[in-house]
Amino acid sequence: MKIDILTLFPEMFPGVLNQSILKRAQENEIVDFSIHNIRSFSENKHRTVDDYPYGGGAGMVLKPEPVFNAIGKLTEGQKQRSKIILVCPQGERYSQQKAEQLAKEDHLMFICGHYEGYDERIRENLITDEISIGDFVLTGGELASMVIIDSVVRLLPGVLGKEQSHQNDSFSTGMLEHPHYTRPATYKGFKVPQELLSGNHALIEKWRQKESLRRTWMRRPDLLDKIDLSDEQKEWLKEIKEES
Repeated sequence: MKIDILTLFPEMFPGVLNQSILKRAQENEIVDFSIHNIRSFSENKHRTVDDYPYGGGAGMVLKPEPVFNAIGKLTEGQKQRSKIILVCPQGERYSQQKAEQLAKEDHLMFICGHYEGYDERIRENLITDEISIGDFVLTGGELASMVIIDSVVRLLPGVLGKEQSHQNDSFSTGMLEHPHYTRPATYKGFKVPQELLSGNHALIEKWRQKESLRRTWMRRPDLLDKIDLSDEQKEWLKEIKEES
């Protein structure tokens, strides 16, 4: 996957992109990051990228010219259309399902804005996706882009080593992930559930699914409204409610 990042603060990215899983993904040639300073595509000698909004008001607006120039240059000669992502509070609420969709693409491009907003012609003519990572406002789009990039790259084949490493993540199945335990089996009197020590893989899998359902019902019951539970899961949920 090729990922281009358009930003006014390119120095924010190397520390994140060159660590841990993202670093290994680059070393294994699974993903290629390119960071571009939006100012480099400005048409004036002062490298100005913002201006006052028509009609007045507080703040500055990101001008269309540098963004149009950047995307035109970076997509020149491409046969396949890129996913051009605008990170902004007005966008689609980000989810694991969206991450899985983006992980199937060959080329992602992120536009990280600052100031009061973007010239609307950028949205209308360039953008394929607008994404918000939550109902709050950040200083700029850089941190939100990093969040999205991390969640997408870890889904690419070969990045985590074992494909199953992410298949049971919270939200991948529509529910929260089950609890995890490791050695020692008893610590300060607190014990690991016997099912996990049984060696019975069917019993372990049943425990995990039921505990995933329990955790979802206790912490994010709203998620269950979006899931078609099996008859067995409905029975488990009934038991969980009675136990609680």
